[in-house]
Parts: sequence; structure tokens; C-alpha cells
Amino acid sequence: MSTTRGPGNGPRVVLGVAGGIAAYKAALLLRELTESGHDVTVVPTAASEHFVGRATWEALSGKPVATDVWSHADEVPHVRLGRHADLVVVAPATADLLGRAAHGLADDLLTNVLLTATCPVLLAPAMHTEMWLNPAVQANVALLRSRGTTVLEPASGRLTGADTGPGRMPEPADIAAACRRLLASGARSYDLAGRRVVVSAGGTREPLDPVRFLGNRSSGRQGVALAAAAAARGAVVTLVAAHVEVPDPSGVEVVRVATAAELGETVRALAASADVVVMAAAVADFRPATRAGNKIKKSDDPARDPVVVLERTDDVLAGLVRERAGAAPVIVGFAAETGDESGTVLEHGRAKLTRKGCDLLVLNEVGEAKGFATPTNAVTILGADGSEREVAEASKDVVADAVWDAVVPMLTSAVTLTT
Repeated sequence: MSTTRGPGNGPRVVLGVAGGIAAYKAALLLRELTESGHDVTVVPTAASEHFVGRATWEALSGKPVATDVWSHADEVPHVRLGRHADLVVVAPATADLLGRAAHGLADDLLTNVLLTATCPVLLAPAMHTEMWLNPAVQANVALLRSRGTTVLEPASGRLTGADTGPGRMPEPADIAAACRRLLASGARSYDLAGRRVVVSAGGTREPLDPVRFLGNRSSGRQGVALAAAAAARGAVVTLVAAHVEVPDPSGVEVVRVATAAELGETVRALAASADVVVMAAAVADFRPATRAGNKIKKSDDPARDPVVVLERTDDVLAGLVRERAGAAPVIVGFAAETGDESGTVLEHGRAKLTRKGCDLLVLNEVGEAKGFATPTNAVTILGADGSEREVAEASKDVVADAVWDAVVPMLTSAVTLTT
């Protein structure tokens, strides 16, 4: 089997297909990858051929397909494919495949390729909800992730028959996007392998009555990009999501919150076992002092209109710094600032870094069409050691990787990676 570069000299991808009903979706993933210039070799398991035959894979990839180590034995495909690939992705990854991969079993060509792979590995699970939630499967997933393998979170939705719940294979477009991100990460792919990361994102909403709230303009894009980048670099990521206007990132656990109090409680609980906490959420500084049980009505007399009294919320970032002890996590804050008569954006950022006491502060100037709800960002990463790094306007994915590039050297103990 040839693994030479295809049209456009694109990245070499091994697409593994395990024996689940979602195997038909892998054909769409194959098309996504080949049409975007990737050179794809398909390695199905024998069981997967009950769902999609090898003729389909050969027609779509333009390459011969084998399931065992005996075909084309003179080329030693189980070693060569793993060594020469830029990425190995398995979609669907069944409970059986996850177990064999986690424990180093190699009884067919695909599991042999997984053992010999020296490149990033991405697994897209697909199975019934009860199987996905089974402690044995969860333990296998945790073991794989601790070794730097990217295991996407399955989607929740319609399964086979009338079943619904978590376990549905992520959509091919989402898997393809995760593949592209892993390939783009290059040598940085595994520098967060085995690390536990908590990222907050979005804007909190502080209720005034059942209809109205005090909120902000955060879309959550930057926080989601940070979570996705950390997952692509091998971390086990929990995203604490307030109001977020973008889809959840693949391969990330998401915890929903609404208010500053809920966000603070959740992040504090997760920080106890985290290596890094990134507070990218726009957490409200104030909330209504009282919340009406019913919608506040407008009266005919303006003099009787209600006055909204505000009170401060807890400072979640400063609280995390105060409470950390022992194997303390690296804590990264965000500051959305505007300059005024009392100081520049940078001066306000430096003062906030000193006041909060975090290790890094990501400072960005915000305005009507700047920072919030835009696909790009420009930031200055300030360090407690006096360091300062400017990141010129770029996509929020690029900014996210720049933040992680600053965090990685601060993580003192190395993690041994085995793929």
C-alpha cells in the first residue's frame, strides 16, 4: 500500500474505521479530508466491512485497502503506515477499539498501526450511551488521554433504533476540523499531554427578574478556542461555559453555568485537581442586589419607576489565587480594558495583574467592534515576572496557541508521552 503524498503534497493521514454502524459516516470524513488535500490511507477492521465494504474505501481514497498484517507483507504495512503518517484518526472508535488501543493489543492491521504511530492520534468514539458511560470504557478513555491521544467527546443525539443520548459519533465536519487542528499544531501537539486544564468562557448573566438580566457582550469565542487548543495539545480539558454563542469544542468536557456565583463555585471545585486554570470568561463585576420573582412592570407614573441597585460579585480570579496551595495550578487571567484619563490599557493591565496575583494576564483592548464577538483578537500577555509579549491581531485560534506557548514553560514537571 502506498503512503506517498497525494495531490497537493498534502499531509499523510491514516483513517481507521472500526466496526460500528457509524462506519458509513467515515466515508463522508474521507471525502472531507481528500477534498481538502490530505493523502488518506483507509485501514478498516474486518468487522467494519459488515457495514461498509472495502470497494467503497478504495474508490473514495484511490488506494488499495487491507485489514490484516498479511496483505502486502513485503512492505511491512503495520510498521510503515504508523511511522510515515502525519496523523492517525479512527472514526468510528468503538468500545472494543478503545479498549484494545488503551491496553496495547494488536490483533489486526489497525491496532498494529496505532502501536507504531509516532504522530498525533485522534479517536472519535461511537457507541450506545450505556457503553460510553460504562466505567471500563471511561477508564480506557482516561488512560488514552493521559498518554496524549486525543479522544473526542461523542455527540449527544439519536443513536441506532429509538435510542438517544451521548455516544453518537461527532459529525464528519467536526472530526475533520479536529484533524486539521492537530496537524497544524506540529511539534507542539503533545506539550500539554496528561495535564488537566480548566477554561472558563462566555459571559455571565445576572438576573433582575425572570425576563431581564445584567450581562455583557462576550461571545465565548476566545475561551472556546483556548479549550480546543489545549485539547489538541494533549490536555484533558473541562470548559466551564457561561453564555457562549459558538459550538462546543470537540474532545472537551463542558459544564454549563449562568451566573458569576455558579461559575465561581464550579471553577473552584475543578481547580483542586487542575494543572492550569484559564479564566477567559467575562465574569460580571456587579449583579442586581435583589431579584424580583415576577416581571417588573412599567408604571404610568415615571416617578414610580424602579431603581436598580447593584452589588459586587465575588472576584473569582483573585479568590482562586488566594485559595491555591500545595501543588498549585498555573492561573491565567484575562482583562478586557479600555484606556481612560487615569491610564492606558497597558497600565490598567499591569495594575490588574498585581492586584489579582495570577501568573499570567492576557490583556486585550475592547471596544464597539474590537475584542468581543469577533473572529480575531490582539492581546498582550503579561507575566508576573515582568515579561510582556504582544500578539498582533490574528484569529482567536492563533491567540489561543500563543497563550498556551506562554503557559507550557511554567509547568515544571514533565509528562512522559506514549502514543
